[in-house]
Amino acid sequence: MSFLRKLFGMLHTHLAMDLGTANTLIYMKGEGVILNQPSVVAIDNNSGKVIAVGKEAKEYIGRTPPNISAIRPLKDGVIADFEVAKAMIKYFLKAASTERKISRPKMVVGVPSGITQVEKKAVIDACFQVGIRDVYLIEEPMAAAIGAGMPIELPKGNMIIDIGGGTTEVAIISLSAIAYSESLRVAGDELDEAIVRYLQKKLQLAVGVIAAEKIKIEGASAFPIDSLSDSINVVGKDLLTSIPKTVKIQKEDVREAVEEPVAAIIDAVRRALEKLPAEFISDLNESGIVLTGGGALLKGLAQRIENETGVVVTIADDPLTSVTMGCGRALEDMAKYKKVFIN
Repeated sequence: MSFLRKLFGMLHTHLAMDLGTANTLIYMKGEGVILNQPSVVAIDNNSGKVIAVGKEAKEYIGRTPPNISAIRPLKDGVIADFEVAKAMIKYFLKAASTERKISRPKMVVGVPSGITQVEKKAVIDACFQVGIRDVYLIEEPMAAAIGAGMPIELPKGNMIIDIGGGTTEVAIISLSAIAYSESLRVAGDELDEAIVRYLQKKLQLAVGVIAAEKIKIEGASAFPIDSLSDSINVVGKDLLTSIPKTVKIQKEDVREAVEEPVAAIIDAVRRALEKLPAEFISDLNESGIVLTGGGALLKGLAQRIENETGVVVTIADDPLTSVTMGCGRALEDMAKYKKVFIN
């Protein structure tokens, strides 16, 4: 008997998954989002046994002894470690199945628009090997646009910028197809790494990526913004003395730290606009640009893009789940959205 049949029983239902670099979300037909967990797995290096997955495993990052590794099996939106990714998907399906009966489901999976044939095969194979019956791939910007409620089926240009953990997807969609896309491997993770590098260089302070992520959420911005508090406290290791150190940094410094990846994202938006026919530009003047993904929550980013492009920018109602909800809507009405699947 298959893994899922033994695990879940015999009732057929179907799933959608946003297999993200930072987080994995699972949607169940008829129920909505049923799981949202960090894409992290902790493994015992000696036995190869999985110790923790998701939120618990994320706590291990930077804190593991030599015999344990905390692994993020996806890099830049695609599978980098096949076996670990397979174990993670299997674990999440098991977790999502609590009090539900699922057997041999079909699944819609969101993938980056720049995905190669080899990377597609890795996603499909990982799903097949944990008992999924049929796998349908949808490009993340398409899924994000569907999830954000954009009229993708009309003969009209819809511009979406989906900023996840590993990739930024810039796309123009018309008639249920992607007319232009660029998958930029600069996104939330690169913002975190930029903060780590900045603190090392400017303050001789070492912090981990989890601490950097917290600094980003609390203090980073893409545009000067008024704030009741202009500084934040950061705890790290003094690189000169190797002892713990607490420093107060200005939010303006955090903005400077993330400027390079932010500028790279805006350059990708500019490239898209430069390559568009005049008709699409006219459409965008009416409908504007929609921001989705965790990066859409970066303070001042929408305003910065709007100022630099002259096009109105809005943030999706729930940017963190736009891709997942789009995958789910495609799953719920596969006849309507049959044109959007890429395999």
